[in-house]
Amino acid sequence: MNVNRLLPVATLLALAAFAWSGSDYYTGLAVKIMIYAVFALSLQLLVGGAGLVSLGHAAFFGIGAYAAALLSPSSEAASLWWLLPAALLAAAAYAALTGALALRTRGVYFIMVTLAFAQMAYYVFHDTKVGGGSDGIYLYFRPRAEIGGWLPFDLDQGNAYYFFVLACLALTWGFLALLRRSPFGAALAGIRINEQRMRAAGYSTYPYKLAAYVIGAALAGLAGFLFALKDGFVTPELLAWEQSGLVLLMVILGGMGSLGGAVLGTATLVLLQELFQSQALFGDYARHWHLPLGLAIIALVALLPDGLAGLPAQWRRRRARHAPNTPAAPAASPAAKPLSLPIQGEPHA
Repeated sequence: MNVNRLLPVATLLALAAFAWSGSDYYTGLAVKIMIYAVFALSLQLLVGGAGLVSLGHAAFFGIGAYAAALLSPSSEAASLWWLLPAALLAAAAYAALTGALALRTRGVYFIMVTLAFAQMAYYVFHDTKVGGGSDGIYLYFRPRAEIGGWLPFDLDQGNAYYFFVLACLALTWGFLALLRRSPFGAALAGIRINEQRMRAAGYSTYPYKLAAYVIGAALAGLAGFLFALKDGFVTPELLAWEQSGLVLLMVILGGMGSLGGAVLGTATLVLLQELFQSQALFGDYARHWHLPLGLAIIALVALLPDGLAGLPAQWRRRRARHAPNTPAAPAASPAAKPLSLPIQGEPHA
């Protein structure tokens, strides 16, 4: 059986079993990794799927979190079944508005425009009283999953919130996996490899990119919604450009061409942060955790050009080169392959 299909299932089963570890610290750390994994997967759709490198993705993460806090009443719990879609819709609406303009640009200009739009959203929440200003806003009650008087699960009881986050991660991963195998995913792959040839073939690339941008934003809003439920507190720092850089680093560190790489890069970066901030291991030097973290990231990027997900293939190539009487296997070059468009039907004008 294909190992690539077993790995996501094994990862989800391991995370499910981890819920009964008995340690609030480690389960909280696992929840943080899963939330940021959803965030990284949402950006992987843009970077690895369509070749759109964005430095403003944190805006959708923060908007989803603020929507959860602002739309929840302070006296009682809101309904999960309308609060969650509202958070996703808010992030998607901002993406549709800003993406319609940002996607008119390319390359470094696209990166700068997305950064500018994210900073605009940041200052709206930071410098006004919309979301409590720089002090942020509290979410006093987690939403209730009640359906006509029946409560299938309570997010405040036991491990319900943990498994809810795990289910969101599984659904996000499964949805993106299906999307990659669809004609829409094939079109995005063609745009990433050579957008000019896609246009020459008669495809209008702009709607595809805008759709991917909005879908990625909605999934980032889902991650922000889960983050707001985790801590019950939302600040403008969730929309800052540092958050966008952090999630982009997760995708690059794990490997831009793999969904599993985004999850692996997230887990690695979060665990490295926790490791270098440990007072038990580093004592007073833990206050300077940014320095060893930066050195570790530089080392990983230099040693693993294809990311952590590409490590097995890198090992196989290295073993083939050093095997006796065996010709070296050249590394595959995606750019050297002819562009194929496995899309059914007539081209879109």
